[in-house]
Amino acid sequence: MISFSSFELKWLSIDGKLILLARTVRTFAYGFLSIILSVYLKLSGFNDVSIGLILSSTLINSVIFTLIATIYADKIGRKKILIIYAALMSFSGIIFFVSNNYVLLIISALIGTINVTGSETGSFLSLEQAILPQTIKEFKKRNLLFGIYNMIGTFAMSVGVLLSGLPNVIQYYYHLNSIQSIKSLFLIYAILGFLVLLIYLNLSNKIEIEILQNKNDEKKLITKTLSPKSKEIITKLSSLFAIDSFAGGFVIQSIVSFWFFTRFNVDLTILSYIFSIAGFLTAFSFIMSTKIADRFGLINTMVFTHLPSNILLILVAFAPTFHLAIILYLARMGLSQMDVPTRQSYIVAVVNEDERTAATGVTNISRNIAQAISPSIAGYILQSVSFLAAPFLLGGLLKIVYDILLYANFKKIKPPEE
Repeated sequence: MISFSSFELKWLSIDGKLILLARTVRTFAYGFLSIILSVYLKLSGFNDVSIGLILSSTLINSVIFTLIATIYADKIGRKKILIIYAALMSFSGIIFFVSNNYVLLIISALIGTINVTGSETGSFLSLEQAILPQTIKEFKKRNLLFGIYNMIGTFAMSVGVLLSGLPNVIQYYYHLNSIQSIKSLFLIYAILGFLVLLIYLNLSNKIEIEILQNKNDEKKLITKTLSPKSKEIITKLSSLFAIDSFAGGFVIQSIVSFWFFTRFNVDLTILSYIFSIAGFLTAFSFIMSTKIADRFGLINTMVFTHLPSNILLILVAFAPTFHLAIILYLARMGLSQMDVPTRQSYIVAVVNEDERTAATGVTNISRNIAQAISPSIAGYILQSVSFLAAPFLLGGLLKIVYDILLYANFKKIKPPEE
């Protein structure tokens, strides 16, 4: 049973609390951006394929910057990398605010840290996952920490989603057109990116990987490649996560938002309510997943909460009415992300401490590469095929295949506490 005292976070260091704060601010910004971006691009006159390419560019950015962090973070410093990425997050928001030139938007999507998935997959994630276990003394708190990390991020994202209704208010009171009213949110995004930068500036050197060196106990940054055993585990996990992420790319939040907008003619305000409620359900599910994992194990929790959510995902696409689609979608979101904190906890548990940056980086890169491909395919499908259910059907079936393969390969590989 998780007691209230667990949420006082006395067992978490200052660095851990700063990481949680940075994630809160960052995911709040991701919340409204994931809703408005595809709608903004559609209103700006871009076709579905062009929109899909921009969405894919944001995911390609995640691949590139996660790879950079994986290779260089433990060499030049995790803190420095985090600060640079926060600066680029702010810069990308500024570009979207001042211009709607397609080339500039593609460049911004490639060099900035714009998140459109509705759940964080970017370069910040790998570094923070590697850092978090170092901010606690009791390894038994690891599952709970990852549960809280994901819960507060999703709560913040859900609140941020509500802000996506702000353009309608601005349009009403200030008589601006739709494009002008949406642009104000890009400026807010840039400001929040700068705030994340300020939070990272306060991190200590304790977040780095260090060992004692020579007689003077001089501390020095080190980096280590994966051991043969860890490499085998991470290679298999990365391959399976790639399948899951490729499938998830068909139904990222921006595409689901676009689907509701197109099929049921739902406006931004209603969409913001739907995705905000979905976010709150997801946030509560994170803590529930840690309780289930403590009792039944991480792999069992990952698989047997994910399978029913994928069946619900397929059913959403065939819902004949808007209200039934909402019910099925919210039920799906109450289950679909329970594998996230358990997956993150599992990865850092089955490798050594000084292998965590590499392990989280490699697994996230595989996810990001796979997910970067599918939005553009989904955009092509939505434009070329009258069967709007196709992205949901493809995504759901592929995710079911992933669940079966994950259980078959990892049911006997358990973290130390299990």
